[in-house]
Parts: sequence; structure tokens; C-alpha cells
Amino acid sequence: MENGNSSLYSLLKNFDIAMLVTHHAKEMHARPMGIARLDKGMDAYLLTDSDSVKVHEIDKNPNALLTFQSPRQFASVKGEVVVAHDRALLETMWKEAWKVWFPLGKSDPNIAILKFTAHEGEFWDNAGMQGLKYACGAAKAYISGERPNIDSSQHNKVKL
Repeated sequence: MENGNSSLYSLLKNFDIAMLVTHHAKEMHARPMGIARLDKGMDAYLLTDSDSVKVHEIDKNPNALLTFQSPRQFASVKGEVVVAHDRALLETMWKEAWKVWFPLGKSDPNIAILKFTAHEGEFWDNAGMQGLKYACGAAKAYISGERPNIDSSQHNKVKL
């Protein structure tokens, strides 16, 4: 499990955007969110306006999903979200580019931190050496008429 966890973190640590999926009544709602911080244990921090729809959705149902995608790397992480107003934590994560969303800067009283606590993740990695392994395996599978053999460094489910 630990190897899978570190593989998942290694894959996701360079992402700066994720899709946050929350629940609204019987529907699910997804939107792109900037990642303020991602810890090795896969806890993620996102910033939002305290009065946003997502905050109201999280208050009613904290279960959420983060999805990540690049041209050759994909992941989904299930967990729970809590809304926090921790000014000291905000101070450590603040990026000046966020003034677009929060014109008053890090002192904006409407900033809320969404702390996503991860429980389970799944990833697919077809980039770099993993992509080369996949291409070779896919070619062998094509020739033999069988499905490719994918190892845990290319696709894995991880309990966090």
C-alpha cells in the first residue's frame, strides 16, 4: 500500500488543478479548482469563497472526489471535505495569482479553505517510462490477441 501511496503522490504532486466533485441533492457537481497544497498523505487544500455553492454542498454532504488529468496521467481520489477558516494556514499557502478571485488578497474575510482528506485513490500512468512499458505491452497484446498486462506502477488502487 505504501508504494502505491507514494506512486500516487509522485504522480499528482505536480498538478496545479483538479476537478472537485461534490453532491447537490441527488446530483453531482464538478468544477476545476486550483490546488493550494497537496500533502504526501494525499490530503489536499483548495481555496474558495465562503458563500460559494460548493461550501453549501459540502456542509450537506462532505463526501467528495478529486480527479486529475493530463494527456497521459489520470487519477481519482475519494475522500471527505471540511471547510476551515485558518488564517495561519492560509498565510503559508497564499499565491499572489489568487488575487484574481480574492481582490482583497489573503486578508479577504470571505476566503475559506477546503481541506480534502483522502481515503482511497486510483491512478493510471502512461507517461515517460510507464508509457513506454505500456506501448510495448500493448504491442505484444495486439500481436498475441490478448489484453496487455499492466503492472501496479501503471495502474493501481490505493487505500489512504
